[in-house]
Amino acid sequence: MAGVMCQRRDLLTSPPAASFLLACALATACALAACASSARSPAAVSTRGLTRAMRGWNEPAPPCRIAGNIYFVGTNELAIYLIVTPAGNILLDSGFEESVPLVQESVRKLGFRFEDIKLLLASHAHNDHVAGHARVKELTGARVLAMAPDAATMRAGGGGPLTLGIAWRPVVVDEILHDGQTVELGGTVLVAHLTAGHTPGATTWTTTVDEGGRKLAVLFFSSSTLFEETPLRGNQDYPAIADDFERSYAIWRALPCDVFLAPHAGFFRLADKRAAALRGQVPNPFIDPEGWKALISVQEANFRRRLAAAK
Repeated sequence: MAGVMCQRRDLLTSPPAASFLLACALATACALAACASSARSPAAVSTRGLTRAMRGWNEPAPPCRIAGNIYFVGTNELAIYLIVTPAGNILLDSGFEESVPLVQESVRKLGFRFEDIKLLLASHAHNDHVAGHARVKELTGARVLAMAPDAATMRAGGGGPLTLGIAWRPVVVDEILHDGQTVELGGTVLVAHLTAGHTPGATTWTTTVDEGGRKLAVLFFSSSTLFEETPLRGNQDYPAIADDFERSYAIWRALPCDVFLAPHAGFFRLADKRAAALRGQVPNPFIDPEGWKALISVQEANFRRRLAAAK
């Protein structure tokens, strides 16, 4: 507990604190987007006034196995995943730089070695998902892979309009991914799907796991949050945003999904599903194809409404 308290104090008093709190606003908006009911459109969220509202995004959370060789190792609100293979492990997202010690501890609690991480992937290039990449790479030597547009943002350390002006430590990206590319390690095969819109290089990952003799299609959602401040027409910072979202929704609707995971806990009711899994609920509570369909349906409806209003 003392270590947790020290970590929290460092977050609130260190020079990166302002950047961290602004990033919390981004994460808050994303979670609100996912949790909102259909009466309150999930993507109709503003980041204004949120910097003071959320200071608790970097709290420890119980790690757990999700399905097959996939484990949750994130914080209370940032969903970070460890994929375990005989040839080393894969980490999907890293959270804030201040999140890395919590991820290390979660990996250790599950009985794995943090140093065995060989590949470091990302859902999308925002501070609350990739600001820890440089530190993870330092600690593990993992190779960083990303789609070209988000790779450029990660190499630059953010700071532009597509990251709400939030900067973080730059990271070396070792390989540029292409839409549909497979990433293989130790018999595990992940497929990278470019699902741009939330960021130009946002990536939805898919794989298949064996859970009790049943093959399950697993989908790691990149995010489709659309902020109130983001124009869909005449967007000088991201001219192709509307076309990118159109393409991404077509991909999301077509992808098979038994288990859907996402970069924020609220997107897929992580806490509830984890609690049910720890109680031994059968079938696996993370199997939720209808939840995936419902999320995408509501998100797309909001996008269509915003697009029609922009004409």
